[in-house]
Amino acid sequence: MFGARCLLLALRRCSSAPCPKHTQAARLRVCEALEAQEVAGDIKVQGWVRSVRSQKEVLFLHINDGSSLESLQIVADPSLENRDLTFGSAVEVQGKLVKSLHRMQNVELKAENIRVVGPCDTLTFPFKPRERQPLEYSRQFPHLRCRTNALSSLLRVRSEATAAIHSFFKDNGYVHVHTPIITSNDCEGAGELFHVRTSDKVQERGENSHFFNVPAFLTVSGQLHLEVMAGAFTQVFTFGPTFRAENSQSRRHLAEFYMVEAEMSFTESLQDIIQVMEDLFKKATSIVLSKCPQDVELFHKYVSPAQKGRLEQMLKNKFITISYTEAVDILKRAPQTFIFQPKWGSNLQTEHEKYLVKHCGEVPVFVVNYPYDLKPFYMRDNEDGPQHTVAAVDLLVPGIGELCGGSLREERLHFLQPRLERLGLADAYQWYLDLRQFGSAPHGGFGMGFERYLQCILGVDNIKDVIPFPRFPHSCLL
Repeated sequence: MFGARCLLLALRRCSSAPCPKHTQAARLRVCEALEAQEVAGDIKVQGWVRSVRSQKEVLFLHINDGSSLESLQIVADPSLENRDLTFGSAVEVQGKLVKSLHRMQNVELKAENIRVVGPCDTLTFPFKPRERQPLEYSRQFPHLRCRTNALSSLLRVRSEATAAIHSFFKDNGYVHVHTPIITSNDCEGAGELFHVRTSDKVQERGENSHFFNVPAFLTVSGQLHLEVMAGAFTQVFTFGPTFRAENSQSRRHLAEFYMVEAEMSFTESLQDIIQVMEDLFKKATSIVLSKCPQDVELFHKYVSPAQKGRLEQMLKNKFITISYTEAVDILKRAPQTFIFQPKWGSNLQTEHEKYLVKHCGEVPVFVVNYPYDLKPFYMRDNEDGPQHTVAAVDLLVPGIGELCGGSLREERLHFLQPRLERLGLADAYQWYLDLRQFGSAPHGGFGMGFERYLQCILGVDNIKDVIPFPRFPHSCLL
């Protein structure tokens, strides 16, 4: 048993340490104590008080240290109570781990000493015991909302999802690359960039405000840098922050978010990329569900009750693939009226994406082969007609819409160079053209928005509720 092993190791460390006067208490995390299958003496647990209940002959506490959704019950003599021992206070409890008489828990800590490390003013503390506040309320307190069950569960899910994604790529032979955060490239070509400049004092002295002698921006994607590495490694990925200066306060937009991006060399089929996208989603999600069942269940029970069933459908069914042209035809035949009229050559809007998923039975849908003029210069020309398309793919999922986007990359110099010249980008992207002259291989890749992925598995409607620190309203910036 993992909990028992941790407990025994902690006890052995204490017993082996030189301590002539007394044995030092073994420090356990709450999750380790809860998983313990046997009693133990001289245990120390540290955390924050979630509830206090004082009776005539016994004092009950529940403390939590963020290692699990469940708190550890502390049973103590009422004489150990003091006025600072309140909801939210930071405490250190020392005592014996004993079998609990309560059927809902295996063990409890019989306290011999309780030390209040940091008191909490319960009158001004914005969260109260036994109150389930909506996510909108907790968003007002970005510096304190991690103390709530919902946000602590979210952060554990984020942590496990991050590890699961890294594990997927490592197990499949990908090399992890740290791509730059400050760059001169605009990968998406949308112009929604945060411009990086030196301070106003430098500009007042008449010095060049371009620190790198060229305009620099916060990255919108690591893709182009991954393509460089894909010239030496057949499989690479990155997982890091990206930025969009889109001045929108909607429930779907963030100025700063995390992206998972991968590139694969010697890839000539869009189907190969599609398969990796589906495998990544299913593998990472299965790991998260096995590692954080209680945390995920909290969201499925109190935030989005229907999400559990939708997620089960996504995991057990094969994802569907349709072409962009088929998607437009489906939308045109739809019995509902859209705000944006669907037509060939226009972007699919969120309302279109959600309808397509619903039309396909609430199963994720790959939409492939988008119009040539809709997509960036690096996507591979399908050389078709009369409706000219590129080998691009978007993954649409229930409740969210687009989750992933990818394509085969244009590796043919005689296709890529004229397009860059027409866009006036040939000089700026000469290095990108060089990649096609020195051992170029067919390749492709994709990106997945990490916060949208979390929305998808947890059923959270507002993307600002799946990040550690909300950026809205602006006055809440830390």
